[in-house]
Amino acid sequence: MPLTISIIQMDIAFGEPQKNFLMAEQQISEACSRERIDIIVLPELWTTGYDLTRLDEIADNDAENTIAFLKRMAVSYNVHLVGGSVANKNKDGIFNTLIIVNNKGELVHSYNKLHLFQLMDEHLYLQGGSEEGLFSLANHQFAGMICYDIRFPEWIRAHTTKGAEAIFVVAEWPLPRLAHWKSLLIARAIENQCYVIACNRAGSDPNNIFAGHSMIIDPWGEIIVEANEDTSIIYGTIDMNKVKEVRKTIPIFADRKPEFYS
Repeated sequence: MPLTISIIQMDIAFGEPQKNFLMAEQQISEACSRERIDIIVLPELWTTGYDLTRLDEIADNDAENTIAFLKRMAVSYNVHLVGGSVANKNKDGIFNTLIIVNNKGELVHSYNKLHLFQLMDEHLYLQGGSEEGLFSLANHQFAGMICYDIRFPEWIRAHTTKGAEAIFVVAEWPLPRLAHWKSLLIARAIENQCYVIACNRAGSDPNNIFAGHSMIIDPWGEIIVEANEDTSIIYGTIDMNKVKEVRKTIPIFADRKPEFYS
């Protein structure tokens, strides 16, 4: 059964969680008012932006506020949420955590960003994760990745070899590397013969201008829908039968020689 995806490419108020919760709620409501949606996707660090020096003050303790918000939205609109990532503070430090909630308001999975991006000082303020991004939703196997993760094809492949049929990517990807964003996402779709559903942010903060260009890419590497650089809500439909068809047509998973790859 096809799934309709809505990607919310929002601007993010720098270091103002309450304002961002309100904006996210408004845009989720708007997305669901236009058509029937199965899954909504939010961007990376959408509650705080990259206000890293203040994360100890503004991060969400155990992601409690974010999880409660996502559960409320999921139940209110009967929609699954790939709830972007948030600065999540716990006893071990502050993590960049992707949160998945189903349409029953149940926490399905959380994934702490594995690869920290030193060019934006993440390694100075955040702890790296250690768990994988695999999760099940709407009777399908997915994986969730965060921004810089897409530069590590072996990390993506570790998930598709375990059954992931689509990769969700949440990001705050800067405009100067827009060409990389598009090329990497298309490459990840082609080489893994899966859908890539990528939600970037729009707008700017005191240090960066962000690229936008959220998109959905099919298993052949064809772009189904793509935003521009502005705040927007985009929609696309994915059908997992196409994943099976593409993988059958060019059987790369059957033809892999992993014993030679280490």
